[in-house]
Amino acid sequence: MPAACDSVLEDIEDIVSAEDVKPHDRQFVRRNVFPKVRKRNSQKKVQTEDDPPSDSIIPGVQKIWIRTWGCSHNNSDGEYMAGQLAAYGYKITDNSAEADLWLLNSCTVKNPAEDHFRNSIKKAQEGKKKVVVAGCVPQAQPRQDYLKGLSIIGVDRVVEVVEETIKGHSVRLLGQKKDNGKRLGGARLDLPKIRKNPLIEIISINTGCLNACTYCKTKHARGDLASYPIEELVDRAKQSFQEGVCEIWLTSEDTGAYGRDIGTDLPTLLWKLVEVIPEGAMLRLGMTNPPYILEHLEEMAKILNHPRVYAFLHIPVQSASDSVLMDMKREYCVADFKQVVDFLKEKVPGITIATDIICGFPGETDEDFQETMKLVEQYRFPSLFINQFYPRPGTPAAKMPQVPAAVKKQRTKDLSQLFHSYNPYDHKVGERQRVLVTEESFDSNYYVAHNPFYEQVLVPKDPLLMGKMVEVNIYEAGKHFMKGQPVSDARVHTASITRPLAKGEVSGLREVRKR
Repeated sequence: MPAACDSVLEDIEDIVSAEDVKPHDRQFVRRNVFPKVRKRNSQKKVQTEDDPPSDSIIPGVQKIWIRTWGCSHNNSDGEYMAGQLAAYGYKITDNSAEADLWLLNSCTVKNPAEDHFRNSIKKAQEGKKKVVVAGCVPQAQPRQDYLKGLSIIGVDRVVEVVEETIKGHSVRLLGQKKDNGKRLGGARLDLPKIRKNPLIEIISINTGCLNACTYCKTKHARGDLASYPIEELVDRAKQSFQEGVCEIWLTSEDTGAYGRDIGTDLPTLLWKLVEVIPEGAMLRLGMTNPPYILEHLEEMAKILNHPRVYAFLHIPVQSASDSVLMDMKREYCVADFKQVVDFLKEKVPGITIATDIICGFPGETDEDFQETMKLVEQYRFPSLFINQFYPRPGTPAAKMPQVPAAVKKQRTKDLSQLFHSYNPYDHKVGERQRVLVTEESFDSNYYVAHNPFYEQVLVPKDPLLMGKMVEVNIYEAGKHFMKGQPVSDARVHTASITRPLAKGEVSGLREVRKR
């Protein structure tokens, strides 16, 4: 992960308007921006020669540190914001201490993520840093006390907001873009961005969702479903491959709902995308809820069997109790989830199914929880995201009778122990696998690759392997990974069709330089 944009990955509104001159032209039209000047103390500050007036500050030369929390959709937002700022001339730095301004891109899914966000604001203010906040927290709750006096964007027109903030103004640009009353999608997909990993492009295929889950605060921030047109998504994928990307992640709050607002669907989009994926490059599909994937099981199985699509799907179940799912307003029952999983496991041999579970949702009984334990025991998910329930302010679930904290904690512990009681990859030791190498491990001792089922395979840290599709012999397996040794006589395929961008390099500018 490049250092330019610090982020924590757990697992968009238009940044400039359609009429604006593109950011790489380094000129922005400042329409409809109304700076809100902070209130001054009654005692007028005496200006010295060392304190130039705000109008004399030259924007576009300062250093900016960006921190992102949350999902891959949020990370894509952060990449777009970094790209806009860098294209205008700002320096994106990995050193928070030297930065003139902190841009904090928040996540509202869990209390801990928001706590980290709030603490970062306090730290920035103590360090006399300018602050701009973005992401789901200010979009969902812009009037919170700790956000008073801060510049806020929902990812709209980040350069203009940063510019005014550098001058000492407080600017708030929120709201969702509409055309004749119809909500539009997020950021224009042709805007510059700085990828955290130059080999991986994250594409948001839609924003918002169709659900109204009682525990979720993201809906308050992202709103209703708004899908990008297929041609725009295909063009973005093509551009990414021309910039050396060899892996694409499709993301959204619910990829399965894609297209329902514009008269199309997810399989139609995926078939168009696989037509433009180069040999050796791969596509990973993001999270989808059970109701919307049920309608497309046959087509989805065919797509997930495609050699350039990972046989991987993230389908959150959240609970194996129908009564709990009803209280969550999840709009499916456990039988629906099992139907999806059973069908895909039959039609896509070896597929990886990842899922999420919430422990201690309001009203969850011991019997409800035992049903969830039985589900995990039955399917032995290799990837399982276990979340202790946190009531998010403003959600219906926060007003429900709560499960005692000690019970929630114990259930989380019990489920975690069950998850760690089995090793999903032991039977794969001795296999010969084809893997795509795209990252460096957190401990910096290995490179990280993924096999066709998006299972993590650690390989030797040989620079010649990065960005390559190679064959390895699996010689060791852990809970979350395998280790592979490259086969000496096997063909090494370069997945990128051109030289990848350097870390921190702005995408979308190569064509500009050519012209």
